[in-house]
Amino acid sequence: MTTTFEDGSAPIVHEQVDPQLIGHLGQVHPMMAERGLGAGLSALIELRISQINQCAYCVNLHIVEARKAGIEQEKLDKLVVWQHFDVFSPAEKAVLAWAEALTYLIDGTNYASLRANLRAHFSDKNITAITTDIGMINLWNRIQISKH
Repeated sequence: MTTTFEDGSAPIVHEQVDPQLIGHLGQVHPMMAERGLGAGLSALIELRISQINQCAYCVNLHIVEARKAGIEQEKLDKLVVWQHFDVFSPAEKAVLAWAEALTYLIDGTNYASLRANLRAHFSDKNITAITTDIGMINLWNRIQISKH
């Protein structure tokens, strides 16, 4: 269903316009969990990227998911400045650095160094799931933001 404004500016509710396409996107998240991506780590990834992308809907959603996954309030409070606090494990810091690098896409980023740091904590299969989660939440943020 599409709502039209005279000037054509009405938001497009993508999940109504093409539920099959959006539904297929929704199938990726359970597949990442099947491959070992834990709910807590996924929630941190998705919340941090949603903060960066300023997707208010997604930030609210991922705060709830993080709490359900057992993420402590102190981590949620400090996530926006995670680099400066020891409440995040070295593995979490490696993931958050990777997530930020793949979200900001700054020229000159040393992806090899970031990847080596990830490999100190995760298998390549885990890193593939983590990278997929990063890509998917960036996509979901953009889909939600497109409705503003």
